[in-house]
Amino acid sequence: MDLIQKLKTLIAKTDLTVTDEQISQLVAYVELLNKWNKAYNLTSVRDPADMLVKHIVDSLVNGPYLKGNNFIDVGTGPGLPGIPLAILYPQKNFVLLDSLGKRITFLKQVVYQLKLENVTPVLSRVEKYLPDVPFDGVLSRAFASLDDMIVWCKHLIDQNGRFYALKGLYPSKELAAMPEGIELVNCFEIIVPELDGQRHLVELKKIA
Repeated sequence: MDLIQKLKTLIAKTDLTVTDEQISQLVAYVELLNKWNKAYNLTSVRDPADMLVKHIVDSLVNGPYLKGNNFIDVGTGPGLPGIPLAILYPQKNFVLLDSLGKRITFLKQVVYQLKLENVTPVLSRVEKYLPDVPFDGVLSRAFASLDDMIVWCKHLIDQNGRFYALKGLYPSKELAAMPEGIELVNCFEIIVPELDGQRHLVELKKIA
């Protein structure tokens, strides 16, 4: 299967504007992920065509909702959603944080091979990582619950920053159980072409 053509077809079903060069970079990332996955077990998705839907487009479609220029992707795993978003928005900066060395090794290789100047892979547990300045947004596709995300990541943003949690079903129980000092800004229903199941992007902020 021609991955470039497949990705172009998927993106045509969204409102995103993606250049040919960016499409080539995104496909190169999938090819690296597929190659390294055999030894490093980075994702349970084995088929590169499925990766385009479940990893690439599933990450990209959240991009238009992000406010700001400096983001941290916590528990990034193999770089999701951080790498696709960094390719889509070369003018924004992304710190990709993970506590597993082999994932960071992989991400450093991705950054090197794709010449991504706006990505910084960092090996650290999230609670130990102290940014020099607060981020505009904390991205997470991996945290078990909104409560966990807030507790572990609250030191990464200030009142101006946002938490962006990529979720499946609308997380009504988690939203009802949020800690004090946190407010729901918005919850966007996200449409991912050719993906079965719901997707939501939850935007939260701190309140004084």
